[in-house]
Amino acid sequence: MKNNLLRKILAAGGLARGGKLMEATAAIQRALTSITPSAAVRPARTGAREASPAASTEPGSLLDGFLRDIKSNLRAANDGAAASVAEAPTVVQPAEPAFVDSTFTGAAGTRAFKLFEPAGFGAHALPLLVMLHGCTQSPDDFAAGTRMNELAQQEGLFVLYPAQAPRSNAHKCWNWFTPGDQRRGAGEPSLIAGMTRHVLRTHPIDGARVYVAGLSAGGAMAAILAREYPDLFAAAGIHSGVPAGAAHDVASAFAVMKAGPSAAAAPLAFRSAPPGEPRPAAFTPVIVFHGDADSTVAAANGDAVIDATLGAERNATRIEAESVAGREGRSFQRKVWRAADADAKAPSLAEHWIVHGAPHAWSGGASAGSYTDPSGPDASREMLRFFREHPRADERR
Repeated sequence: MKNNLLRKILAAGGLARGGKLMEATAAIQRALTSITPSAAVRPARTGAREASPAASTEPGSLLDGFLRDIKSNLRAANDGAAASVAEAPTVVQPAEPAFVDSTFTGAAGTRAFKLFEPAGFGAHALPLLVMLHGCTQSPDDFAAGTRMNELAQQEGLFVLYPAQAPRSNAHKCWNWFTPGDQRRGAGEPSLIAGMTRHVLRTHPIDGARVYVAGLSAGGAMAAILAREYPDLFAAAGIHSGVPAGAAHDVASAFAVMKAGPSAAAAPLAFRSAPPGEPRPAAFTPVIVFHGDADSTVAAANGDAVIDATLGAERNATRIEAESVAGREGRSFQRKVWRAADADAKAPSLAEHWIVHGAPHAWSGGASAGSYTDPSGPDASREMLRFFREHPRADERR
């Protein structure tokens, strides 16, 4: 019996060394159940000389060796996976939702980010939403205030939260007002786009359903990304933001925030791209939320974002979809634009939600986060609804 058990355990050890850990575990379980309890566990004899662990063939010592093999191979497997993750990442869906810290480094620098990974969707390719926080906020704060992780788990999507570094802006604002951070392939837009592509490569995400949204400075940067990367982002959500290219320094930024962009600072349709970054000719649908009592970013900026978005779609028709009086919350007006030749069921080109009496805050947000207005219509749900209606068409992939 001892020799038979020895052969079984040695065979299991060979499986473990070969990386077949599940088979090895099953083999050792079969070996141990084939012996009697007295053979598997021998009481120590007082005064008996202990056998050398290296020379012992007792079942207990063999089991110890087998377990060491298992641990060694697990460590080797983990080390190998870490070394090769950049070449061939293995995607393992979490058993529970996860909110993971990480960093991304590109030519323009390094930024931290957090990624919400939903659970229970197998290996299905899911949408990705990039959420850009406002000044003084963080990914955790923004996630709590918008409740976007909760909704993402319900609907099945990944949510990426880039984090602005205090060294890049003392108030953690995205630098939407500096020319070096307003164009494709440069500055912060290139970092956020590169981070997005990195997550696309390493997770089961549908490249035709990648979206971007932001609040305030994050909304302004979302407008830039929508304009500069229409080949990456299928649609954008801009909350309390300003149109892309409306400012060129801090002074002009404050002027735009106070009164909206002037004619002289009207957003350009496109900026020239640096070498190696060809300009895709495409259109990015946009949903805009803005409170008409916003004292930080004037509501005129919401109108300007719509005008800039529809600049390439002059044949758009505006539909006064609804004006809803507040029942339990704030009243609002929702405007929808579709192509002039489209029917009422066709995807819209743009939506503008004007929330009456709302301050500079995420409409319908939770009080757990900063800059939220729980009384308003739910911007998070409406943006996700808008995004679902706007996967990128095949010719734009």
